[in-house]
Amino acid sequence: MTALQPPAIELVNVEKRFYYYEHRTTTLQEYFVRTLRRQAIHLRRARYHLSDVSLRIEAGEAVALIGHNGSGKSTLLRLMAGIYPPTSGSISRQGRIIPVIELGSTFQPTLTGRENIRLYAAALGIPKHEAVAHTDSILGFSGVEAFADTPLKYYSSGMKSRLAFSIAMSARPDVLLLDEILAVGDESFKLQCQERLKAFRVRGGTMILASHDLESVQDLCQRAVWLDGGRIRAVGTVDEVTRQYEAHARASWKVASTALDTA
Repeated sequence: MTALQPPAIELVNVEKRFYYYEHRTTTLQEYFVRTLRRQAIHLRRARYHLSDVSLRIEAGEAVALIGHNGSGKSTLLRLMAGIYPPTSGSISRQGRIIPVIELGSTFQPTLTGRENIRLYAAALGIPKHEAVAHTDSILGFSGVEAFADTPLKYYSSGMKSRLAFSIAMSARPDVLLLDEILAVGDESFKLQCQERLKAFRVRGGTMILASHDLESVQDLCQRAVWLDGGRIRAVGTVDEVTRQYEAHARASWKVASTALDTA
């Protein structure tokens, strides 16, 4: 009997709180005055951005995170990536995880495209020798070969996006974490991304995609997780969960429209 394969990512009772300060003591004098008066050194308020999240993602799955802006999708991806530590609960991960969350966030405009490949690859945890070995294929897929030695400040936003995505995919990850990747760039770039992601899935890669593009979500993913107010509202097949989400969105829009008409 063979052992069961561990999940690619598993979250158990995860909570994430962020703190909003109403007052922060910034000087030594104020610190002593507030201490003598028995006042709080800092006044802060906790806000639960994610509450009681438990989720298991199997190796080889393609899972979509859907929900309105502010529902917690990006926060959940950052927790999965290890960018944010959970306030409570546990997160386990298996394999090489590459987060494609802010395309080109470490790009430097005065450096060339070729130099930025090494820089962005290092930020993603890709060893230098791998970045160097894959430079030609990265430039080829992104379509910016003719501008490889041109400073990035002369690139269009679409060129930067294609380059960043190509660098991330060159890492040959076991798990890809993608935040609105399909909302960046032109239609040609979107189709390129979809084809590359489908090939990644065929090879057995695990993918978690946060997106508002429900059509692409249905095309690329098997399961969906609907987040609402920092909690999981539904988990199931992508068709089932997107139908629930769309029905809720339509109902919410009708309520808002009625309230506006009667105001």
